[in-house]
Amino acid sequence: MHSHLVERGERQYSRIGWQGKFFLCALDYGKFNPILNYCKDNFKSPESIFPAQHFNFNELDALRIYMMRTMRKPVLTVVLLIVLLALDGCEKKPQPAPPPVTTSRAVGTASTVIALPNFTVLVKKEGPAVVNISTTQKIRREHIPFPTFPGTKQDDPLYGFFRRFAPSEMLPHEFRSQSLGSGFIVSQDGYILTNAHVVENADEVTVRLTDKREFKAKVIGADKRSDIALLKISAKDLPVVSIGDTSKLEVGEWVVAIGSPFGFTNSVSQGIVSAMGRSLPGENTTPFIQTDVPINPGNSGGPLFNLNGEVIGINSQIYSRSGGYMGLSFAIPIDLAIKVKNELLKHGSVKRGWLGVTIQDVSAEHARSFGLTKAGGALITTVGKDTPAARANLEIGDIILKFNGKELTDAGDLARIVGDAAPGAIARLSIWRRGAAKEVVATLGDADTDLKTPKSKPMDKGMAPDRIGLTMHELSPDKQQMLHTEGYVVVDAVDGIAAESGIHPGDIIIAINTQRISSIKQFRTVMAEVGMRAALLVQREGNMIFIPLISK
Repeated sequence: MHSHLVERGERQYSRIGWQGKFFLCALDYGKFNPILNYCKDNFKSPESIFPAQHFNFNELDALRIYMMRTMRKPVLTVVLLIVLLALDGCEKKPQPAPPPVTTSRAVGTASTVIALPNFTVLVKKEGPAVVNISTTQKIRREHIPFPTFPGTKQDDPLYGFFRRFAPSEMLPHEFRSQSLGSGFIVSQDGYILTNAHVVENADEVTVRLTDKREFKAKVIGADKRSDIALLKISAKDLPVVSIGDTSKLEVGEWVVAIGSPFGFTNSVSQGIVSAMGRSLPGENTTPFIQTDVPINPGNSGGPLFNLNGEVIGINSQIYSRSGGYMGLSFAIPIDLAIKVKNELLKHGSVKRGWLGVTIQDVSAEHARSFGLTKAGGALITTVGKDTPAARANLEIGDIILKFNGKELTDAGDLARIVGDAAPGAIARLSIWRRGAAKEVVATLGDADTDLKTPKSKPMDKGMAPDRIGLTMHELSPDKQQMLHTEGYVVVDAVDGIAAESGIHPGDIIIAINTQRISSIKQFRTVMAEVGMRAALLVQREGNMIFIPLISK
């Protein structure tokens, strides 16, 4: 019987792993309870470690007998088992977890665990340099006379009743409008950066620090085009922010905003950089930093920090259909803001280069049509008369590929580079004209001075402002072709009724109501016939719109 079991046990012994051998050994030496418990806890049941699906008593007994017959020194075997289990237990002792690593880099493998960054040190260090800005604007209204009530005398009791609830001519017709924003201190002697729209038309600007001190601020200068304003308060030894390098910023990096949304001072929000060099509709001179940082009214002008605690942008705009945050926020790069700040300190305004062309992006279809191998550059659609572009002999249909050796990705690149250049700077343009490359040299003009200078011929009696406040001149056939218009009369200046109605300089008058206009003389004749019941059809930036005249 035993020999038969030994044979069966030998066959089973050759099929089981070391866990099974440990388990059986623990069963035979049950007095070693730690080993038996270890086997039970770690090896579960014989069915889970033996190759056969089911084991009955005889099969287990055969294994045990075989092991007892073959192990000459059972005590030594048990000792070895204890040592091995002890070593195995040491290997499985829980190790202390490594401290979490704060990082902004992508996770390499699915098993990698990375903790979210901790912003507390950044906020404690940089937060005191972030300020709350409140502005007050005095708005005056026209005098509202007390209404008269026919048949009501001043001694009538109803007169006093109506007088109590009607606006009084003795009440002041001036009220104050207040707004909130944010900013940050860039020098210990009190210079502060914020958005130009935060302090626009403000009669009084108040800066409040985190230590509750308040100062009246002076607006040193504001640049609407870049939306940057520089303020000054009378203080010393103020905390200042650290300025970063926007060129080192990468998409996907963590960023932090500190500001005063809805007046809640020193509020902190965080997100990541979503895109770089973003152009917004109607604004192609600022390469915005796009983020998903929650920005709300009151955050404007506040700083955007990287994880090193350096300011890399100024929160400026959100893109929203509701008026609130919807996941798209835009910040002005700090290198652009510092450049504007220096210009405002030096000149009180920002000097920008000007080329005098209208441009658009070059699509893949444009590239094929013009014989280019790839899309890119800026396609010229109009060249202004007596402009730097005209003097450099640039033409409609030219594609500017490089500016001073720098390749242009799109039309926005050209607008930004020209705007960053100083008036009088030499521009070496690599262009594509009628299927061939060409080099052109232009001297940039001054955007502010040149654009404000009328380019039309001297005013004569026929061009004097008319009764609705329009100053106009007629377009030559060449000018019509250049502006891509069928209109003949262009507006030079507006005043009075024309300005109140919303007519702008540069509008091209196409018709009055349904009557098409081909000259200034005809315009005035038709206006005399229809009077103030007129709507002007004008062409503005390529769009046709009707503008009704507001009658006084």
